[in-house]
Formats: sequence, structure tokens, C-alpha cells
Amino acid sequence: MIQTAIDKDLKIVCIDETAGRRYARLHNLSLTGSCGILLAAKKNGIITDVSGPLKKMKSHGIWLSDTLYNKILELSNEK
Repeated sequence: MIQTAIDKDLKIVCIDETAGRRYARLHNLSLTGSCGILLAAKKNGIITDVSGPLKKMKSHGIWLSDTLYNKILELSNEK
């Protein structure tokens, strides 16, 4: 995915894993992650809450720190 972004001169990519984010930064790509996508979707009226999707992510084994989880709820005005 990173090589595709570089080849197509895209400026932002969605990556959650640390190694991928590090590599993308080396190529001057801007980053967002799954939580950033959720926040943008709520801001743009695509979804009504982020807490449901966050809980579903966690139930499917995606690790989110309590700090990040609470920050996302705070940024989405759900806390």
C-alpha cells in the first residue's frame, strides 16, 4: 500500500501498525489510522458514534490503549 501511495503521489495513507507508519514517514507521507478514519466519518455525518465501532475493533482483537480509546471518545464528544 505504501508503494502504491508513493507511485500515485498520494499524500496521506491509513496505517495502524508501527513499522508501516515509520516507513511511510520516511517517504514523507501523512498518516491517519483507523481511529482517525472513524473521527472523520463522525465529523462528516457518515456515522453517528465512534464507541460502537471502537468496541467492535477491540472485540476482534485490535489492541487500543485505554488512553487512546478515551481520547477518541473525548474528541468525538462521546465522553
